[in-house]
Amino acid sequence: MTARMAAWRRETYGPADGVALERLPLPQPHHGEVLLRVRATALNAGDVRLLLGDPLLVRPAFGLTRPKHPVRGMEVVGTVVGVGPDVVGAELDEHVVGELVGGGGLAEYVRVPAARLVPLPPGVEPEVAATLPVAGGTAWQALDLGGVGLHGGTPRVLVIGASGGVGTFAVQLAALRGAEVWASCRDRNQPLIERLGAVHTFDHRVTPLRELPAGHFDAIIDVAGGIPLRQLQRLVVPGGRVVLVTGDGGPVLGPIPRMLRAVVLSLGSRRIRPLAATPRPEVLARLLELVADGSLVPVIAETYDFAGAGAALARLQEGHVVGKLVVRGT
Repeated sequence: MTARMAAWRRETYGPADGVALERLPLPQPHHGEVLLRVRATALNAGDVRLLLGDPLLVRPAFGLTRPKHPVRGMEVVGTVVGVGPDVVGAELDEHVVGELVGGGGLAEYVRVPAARLVPLPPGVEPEVAATLPVAGGTAWQALDLGGVGLHGGTPRVLVIGASGGVGTFAVQLAALRGAEVWASCRDRNQPLIERLGAVHTFDHRVTPLRELPAGHFDAIIDVAGGIPLRQLQRLVVPGGRVVLVTGDGGPVLGPIPRMLRAVVLSLGSRRIRPLAATPRPEVLARLLELVADGSLVPVIAETYDFAGAGAALARLQEGHVVGKLVVRGT
């Protein structure tokens, strides 16, 4: 009899209320892959987009009429229970952290390329480590693209959408890099964002960005989206950068029109750079070190048992989650 596992799955594109707990065949690791027993997985805004198949532009890559990866969850902590051929750097019973391109974390087991995995440091809880690969990695890469902390001094950095998963990491990491951090978030979240390292907080929906002085920031990390690009560009110094993390846009082309406009507007000295974050194990290893020594503290809104994974996806779909949602393994 074929071994089977439990997994939260939606066979067609649609909202989180259509995700169901099913029994699926146990995956087998291929060349260069390991099989993990999942200990924790964290959810991201990208999970909702892929659940819905939004925008339509992503469907040729992720499934034209139905998702290629019907199990969500792109950040995982697990224990190696199987090793495929030609695997280097991963051993049975090792606890590891990594990113799942496409998804698969909301299951009892998942197979992952060993090259994407990083050992879990002693003393770091799986639920905490699971928040890092996508959200923490995206924040790190956004700050790199913005040049934050790469040239010394005390750069001024504005993080827009500071209370979500990426935003809470961006605020902390920018402060750790020596930046003076300004942050936009809802009023009720401002005390938290200030504790994370922001020296000025406001809500750009209440205090419009046009009221801020021109040329005030060395870098802007835009996680929220929906703001005219010229407004963002006006706020950075000559030679400064606006980094677009968000994938907001229309239901068909998504962020493409905004990205093309960014290219046109970047012909001057105030550049706008869309971010295409990628799995970076070396960045993940550094993030785990910062968590292990207490310098970086992931913000977890709620942790769900495996049986509540459907509810976790539904809450994420509703929006306005502060920090991250995490689902424990079985």
